[in-house]
Amino acid sequence: MTGNRTASPSVSQPWRLEIAELASRLHVDPAGGLDDVEAAHRLAEIGSNRLAEPPARPWWQALVAQVANPLNVVLVLAAALAGVVERSFREALVIGVVVGLNGVLGFFQERRADRAVAALREMLSPSARVRRGGRVVDVPAADLVPGDVVLVEAGDRIPADGRVLDQVTLETDESGLTGESVPVTKTSEALPADVGLPDRACMAHMTSIVTRGRGELLVTATGMATEIGKVAGLLQRTEAVRTPLQRQLDKLGVRLAYLAGIAVAGVAVIQFLTGSGLGEVITLAVALGVAAIPEGLPAVVTVTLALGMRRMARRRAIVKRLTAVETLGSTTVICTDKTGTLTLNQMTARSLWHAGRRYRISGEGYRPDGTIAAEDGSPAPDLRDVLAPAALCNDSVVRDGTLVGDPTEGALVTLAGKAGVDVTALRQATPRVAEIPFDSGRKYMATFHRTGSCVRVCVKGAPDVLLRRATHVRCTGGDRPLDAQRYREISAVLEELAGRGERVLAIAVAEQPGIDATETPLLPEQLVLVGLVGILDPPRPEAAAAVAECHTAGIDVKMITGDHLATATSIARALGITGRGITGKDIDRLDDSALEREAPGVGVFARVAPEHKIRIVQTLQRHHETVAMTGDGVNDAPALKGADIGVAMGITGTDVSKEAAAMVLTDDNFATIVGAVRQGRTIYDNIVKFVRFQINTNLAAILTMVAGSVLFLSEPAILTPLMLLWVNVIADGPPALALGLEPARRAVMHEPPRPPGAHILTGRRLARIAGTGLLMTAGTLSAYRLGLDRGTDTAQTLAFTTFVLYQVFNLFNVRDENATVFGPLLLRNWRLWAALAAVLVLQICAVHVPAAQALVGTTALTAADWAVATALAATALAFEELRKALRRRRTQLTPSDRGPGESGPPVRV
Repeated sequence: MTGNRTASPSVSQPWRLEIAELASRLHVDPAGGLDDVEAAHRLAEIGSNRLAEPPARPWWQALVAQVANPLNVVLVLAAALAGVVERSFREALVIGVVVGLNGVLGFFQERRADRAVAALREMLSPSARVRRGGRVVDVPAADLVPGDVVLVEAGDRIPADGRVLDQVTLETDESGLTGESVPVTKTSEALPADVGLPDRACMAHMTSIVTRGRGELLVTATGMATEIGKVAGLLQRTEAVRTPLQRQLDKLGVRLAYLAGIAVAGVAVIQFLTGSGLGEVITLAVALGVAAIPEGLPAVVTVTLALGMRRMARRRAIVKRLTAVETLGSTTVICTDKTGTLTLNQMTARSLWHAGRRYRISGEGYRPDGTIAAEDGSPAPDLRDVLAPAALCNDSVVRDGTLVGDPTEGALVTLAGKAGVDVTALRQATPRVAEIPFDSGRKYMATFHRTGSCVRVCVKGAPDVLLRRATHVRCTGGDRPLDAQRYREISAVLEELAGRGERVLAIAVAEQPGIDATETPLLPEQLVLVGLVGILDPPRPEAAAAVAECHTAGIDVKMITGDHLATATSIARALGITGRGITGKDIDRLDDSALEREAPGVGVFARVAPEHKIRIVQTLQRHHETVAMTGDGVNDAPALKGADIGVAMGITGTDVSKEAAAMVLTDDNFATIVGAVRQGRTIYDNIVKFVRFQINTNLAAILTMVAGSVLFLSEPAILTPLMLLWVNVIADGPPALALGLEPARRAVMHEPPRPPGAHILTGRRLARIAGTGLLMTAGTLSAYRLGLDRGTDTAQTLAFTTFVLYQVFNLFNVRDENATVFGPLLLRNWRLWAALAAVLVLQICAVHVPAAQALVGTTALTAADWAVATALAATALAFEELRKALRRRRTQLTPSDRGPGESGPPVRV
């Protein structure tokens, strides 16, 4: 195209225009296409044919986000306060280093997750065949512009939205956009302006797959102006939800900050009333700030979630946001798409009716594995009589389990292969001489084949159409008239197959003496119905077990699909998904309160639009459910982002859905979600363990410092700021990391999800923490008093060592809330034992190595001192073991309550 340049053209509702008018508005001659100069001009003005991506967050903002949480903010303030006191410069430096290391660790883990997802993304369409300047050339799909003429054929991905100019049996799979699993037959005829997206047969849409035939498209929209671009725009209006773990840790940080403030204020008042100087008060305030804040908690949470992310990646699940690893463990409802998620997205023949007998077919997808067996148990005869016509009236090719062509035709080719038919040899021996292409108006396809001196006609199509045209039916003894009785029998078979959710195709044949190649072929007036084939997109073999395990774990599974209700309900029942089914039209008739009442009892939502999916997710969330949404299509993306956690498919999923989701499954397997749920629950269990462990330390440290300032007014602080920092980072850090790697309990998938609003620290857990904290405070103060006779340095070192050893014994206490530490769990986590050994070695170094003594402020202890410290610290283990024993006796716990690794049904405590 040449001529005067104007603003790049755009056309609304291109499906309503005749081709000539559309081409005129786009200023292009479809016979020659755009010239290179005009295409470059439009590309420069409109932009690349890509979906808009959110701007990348600068690295410094990501780093600040890691540091700027309530725990670290208070700690930074403490460091700044320490810096104003000259003799606390060392404390300020060490505190700053700890905060920096925590932030850098979280920053690099987040960046690593982002890189993993970036590597997963694929281009929408690497290249496209375009007619430009009268020549057919390959250009990058990103360089397409409105007015380009694109040539597509079976197996191609549609690179942009376009109007069909010309086509030969063109069909496309639009399941990623509309959720409809059946390919859509395309036409070049204009349509009314008000026709819906699924019914725009003259349009082809970006990311759709050509399943059959070939065609030419006149590009009408690119990038964000396409239909998937419009859906992608919904994401900008869908607010992302913070995960339950994020919310709980935020609240925990705020509460700890308040606790630190109260403790500092109280001690400061006491110190001023007793005549202490400003420097002493500030030093003690810094010590209390360090004592109150679990410096290692952000790092331990980040590392634990990162390690969980790695485990899940090895199990074919890539997590984009670390905290999302945990959210699946608290999920109460999984809303899953059907096509490609619960099903294979590979049409498969399941039933066959021929000569009055019914057959069931095994095997999945397009591989030849499987058998054909008579339902009455008798041996199956030679079925070439029905399957040879099905393979001949067919344009699809299946090689090594890979389909090129229409999925329904691929199912027929695969079925013929299971019956021993060599489809390639059959087609070569029976060449096609004419055909009547499939048409949505006719609802059948017919092919004509030369066989000796006559022409054999093979027909496949909708059963109601072929039954009206058929005059005979193939029976065991030969062809019989299709009378009323036989018609009723066949109708009963059709109803039964449709009731199973199967799409039924009728196969018919005819013989005629010849055909005039110069004339359009006509379907013979007398057809012989030879068989019926029931086809469906089968469930994934492992999906039923995955759904069952979800139910065992107290997780409800709901199917949300654009497919028909009968088909969706049939698949749901086969997978064990319970609840009734409703359609998008039913949802439209319900207001929010009515839908909230109905949603819990619904198992299948069929024929839904993108706005329905968002509404369903939000309704369930108002019902206090933690919702996981799985999907692979563009139409799933807004709901993926709005759910508590979105799970996208990595193979068949669109870039939009992957961008919206928090997790991407690299195998597109619903069963992988079950493993993710198990991992999420285990991670949450482990987070509870080390949060209990660290908060116990912080509470005991606060109580020790407050009580010490009252009981020993004339003495220095029981523990210095660096001693407390050593406890929180060195003595607590490695063991807490080891707790994060505890193995999963056997009963973890036999317990219901925790309530969405459940706290990490329940009232019962807080009571246990308080009891242990008081015991640790008493023991540490006792050690300090015993050491005062030999000087302040010895008293502080003995109290410091006792406090660290308390952490060693308390580590075993938190591994299980009810079981004795001396059970099967004792030796299961070698990392924990390695961490404890490291802590003990480092503590010995801190007490006896001169350089460490100078840094931490310690002095050497005697063997008797170590024995005293060990005896005092062991009281924590003895106290907790006694409490557990009394509770087990009182509640008569079953074996599964005695800890991980033991069998039996769970008891919620």
